[in-house]
Amino acid sequence: MPTLTPTADIHGAYPRLTDDQMGILRSCGQERQVREGEQLFRAGERSDEFFVVLSGTVAVVEGHDDQEHVVQLHGPRSFLGELGVLEGQTAFVSAVVNRPGEVLAVGSDALRDLLSREPALGDVILRAYLLRRTMLAGTGTGFRIIGSAFSPDTRRLLEFAARNRLPHRWVDLEKDTEAEALLTRLGVAPEETPIVVWHDYRVLRNPSNIELAQIIGLRAENAAKAICDLVVVGAGPGGLAAAVYSASEGLSTVVLDAVATGGQAGTSSRIENYLGFPAGISGMELAERAVVQATRFGVRIDVPSEATGLEERDGTSVVRLADGGTVSATNVVVATGARYRRLTAPGVERFEGLGVHYAATVWEARTCRLNTVAVVGGGNSAGQAVLFLARESPAVHLLVRGGDLEHSMSRYLIDRIERHPRIHVRLHTEVREVTGEDQVESVVVEDNRTGRQQVLAARALFVFIGARPATSWLAGAVTLDRRGFIPTGQEVAHLTGDSWEPLARTPLALETDLPGVFAVGDVRSGSVKRVASAVGEGAMAVRLAHEHLGEVGPPAVQ
Repeated sequence: MPTLTPTADIHGAYPRLTDDQMGILRSCGQERQVREGEQLFRAGERSDEFFVVLSGTVAVVEGHDDQEHVVQLHGPRSFLGELGVLEGQTAFVSAVVNRPGEVLAVGSDALRDLLSREPALGDVILRAYLLRRTMLAGTGTGFRIIGSAFSPDTRRLLEFAARNRLPHRWVDLEKDTEAEALLTRLGVAPEETPIVVWHDYRVLRNPSNIELAQIIGLRAENAAKAICDLVVVGAGPGGLAAAVYSASEGLSTVVLDAVATGGQAGTSSRIENYLGFPAGISGMELAERAVVQATRFGVRIDVPSEATGLEERDGTSVVRLADGGTVSATNVVVATGARYRRLTAPGVERFEGLGVHYAATVWEARTCRLNTVAVVGGGNSAGQAVLFLARESPAVHLLVRGGDLEHSMSRYLIDRIERHPRIHVRLHTEVREVTGEDQVESVVVEDNRTGRQQVLAARALFVFIGARPATSWLAGAVTLDRRGFIPTGQEVAHLTGDSWEPLARTPLALETDLPGVFAVGDVRSGSVKRVASAVGEGAMAVRLAHEHLGEVGPPAVQ
């Protein structure tokens, strides 16, 4: 391997550790001699160690088809790895000694314990790891998904990888020139796609999300068998806040989510009114920070893990899972949020995933960059989406059914939209049809006052028209209001009236009519649909869970 220059620090992604920081790490690590060509960790495999380069250099390499290229080069006082080290995931790149020397190896368990005791050092490592994951995800590093854009399973795998912030590359069966040669080399027929190529040595034929998650290390081992103080169903802002506060206060905590951490907030391109982030923060980054924080406190996060039912057994709440497993806990926090409403118009269903999207993350935007697009909706999600898409699109049409934006959109978003030269707001406008051959080419809209129709050229349609509560799995377990949201506290008694058995006691503020089961965030009846309020409710639910634990006592040890 040729001698290279160590990678310069980029906004804190590749910092050099100070003498004090090196001393802290030495207290729980072991020094080790390394030789040229030695592999410290390999792409596709788990690494249980955190490495600091003491002397010599270590190259981080990524390779496909027997060709490797250097992603970074680490010199003395630089540390290796990215978020996977903290979250127990497999490595997406390999680390090979470029010039012999010495490294300091710290076990991952010891590292997590150290970071909880040394927050200043933890901030340096966490910031670097977050930036490195973002860089990896943006360069096409990681596993490859080979499949057709017209395949629902291809779109499912791409969405799962994007929502979980997993470094990957999509090889489009129709458009990518290397697709045919790659399939021939792998011995896979086009009709057998989609496939996932796991670092050139393993081929997964149309894997389920669960199978892919298990290989990567997203799913927590034995979480389904745990009996814990608190299980959180839903890993949006409210659920993650409950998990962080719960674990930080010593409660054994498990988090379940059917798709990915972050919830609807995780699909937001930029949240600009969340306290403490004056420059704004993407929903994905906020979720990633919360996941790392929860993991540092010992929370077990299981994704994907879909809850299908809830019941009470001998004073313990039991969450049933889609894979047949269960999780039992003294307390349950329901934070399943809401699911986006589908737009009903000819052509919409046909083009879902092929230009019709219900989120505006980097993944969706890359499919239509530099093209004119349209966004449907008048709330904050729609406002954030148009501003994000207008960074690269020559024109963005905001289609609003009502007569103004003030009714449901924050003022700061309205001001920026009105000033943006490439955003065109169309009030009193509804979508009547989406047209195109193999992808979205135009949107037929109608003025709902005059009935006049118009065809707008657009390569994508982003839909943000509200959401329905994700509570079907709770049917018969807890009381739901007429819209399917979960009433809590005093509202429970008001809704049940004479048609239900009298409650043994008045539910606590965020408690449902099932003792020890709490609801927070968008899924709760009467909640304020904001990230900050969901986080506050998640924290409050933990205090109430302590009260319930005081009533029933800790779970039995099994």
